[in-house]
Amino acid sequence: MAYTSGATTFDPDLTEIVEEAFERAGRELRSGYDLRTARRSLNIMFADWANRGINMWTIDTGMITLQQGVNTYALPNDTVDLLEHVIRTQANNAATQSDLTITRISVSTYATIPNKITQARPIQVWIQRMDGQINSINATTTASMSATATSVAITDVTQLPAAGFIQLDNEVISYGYIVQNDNAISGTLNNCGRGQQNTIAVTHNSATAVYWTKPPAVTVWPTPDGSQTYQFVYWRLRRTQDAGGGVNVMDVPFRFYPCMIAGLAYYIAQKIPEGTPRLDMLKATYDEAWQLAAYEDHEKAAVRFVPRQSFIASGSA
Repeated sequence: MAYTSGATTFDPDLTEIVEEAFERAGRELRSGYDLRTARRSLNIMFADWANRGINMWTIDTGMITLQQGVNTYALPNDTVDLLEHVIRTQANNAATQSDLTITRISVSTYATIPNKITQARPIQVWIQRMDGQINSINATTTASMSATATSVAITDVTQLPAAGFIQLDNEVISYGYIVQNDNAISGTLNNCGRGQQNTIAVTHNSATAVYWTKPPAVTVWPTPDGSQTYQFVYWRLRRTQDAGGGVNVMDVPFRFYPCMIAGLAYYIAQKIPEGTPRLDMLKATYDEAWQLAAYEDHEKAAVRFVPRQSFIASGSA
């Protein structure tokens, strides 16, 4: 009697994936450069996948505890977008909690809000999809600061936007506005939110280098008040992790292996002479594999649409 293997552990590493893709493209994997160029193509393809829709395996949850008077908070740098979000309130004894709707708005809508610093429970959120880069600027702190300080004095504020994020040592700090010193380029960053992106608020010495960071972020309105503790709970779409150095497995579920290998074969074929006659065939195979994988990789729950009632006031003729 024949038996099945009883195993479901097939999980090829990068080298095996590249070998299969090269063979489909019409050539064997021959050199270290072949592996390097394939790894680069794979990372470019993962970036393309982020533009094609929601990859279910890249959905993470997160939570940010909001601070009174601070309305902007950094998200992890590998965030592509937010899918869902609520404001969570919790009783003092932590026995009960309430998740309350917070509506996503555009930058245009946020810009038209007359009073952006009014304090209450947040009901709207503007999501800023920044690139997460850290930029070196020619500025340092002009005084030491404690772990609870809400302002940062620096030697040059002219290189920073009116509101945003900086990094001191390993701590990411948000700031709400800048006050520039008279007849000088120095100034103070005010209304600071300490310990952003799960970093730790610590003391910083004078002459600490200042870096301008551009993380993805959320800005809530109204600005949180101090009546209770608010938590911004979100479900985010993150980037697929890089292909890595060659021995690790991919950050891709098994159901996407055919699509990943078909796509990599198509990308490789565009770069080698042997692949040119196969381009149309490989492109068709990749497109079909993507459609099959993407169709399977979607939310299976029923969709419920709830109309929102609105009213338009009409003036008298």
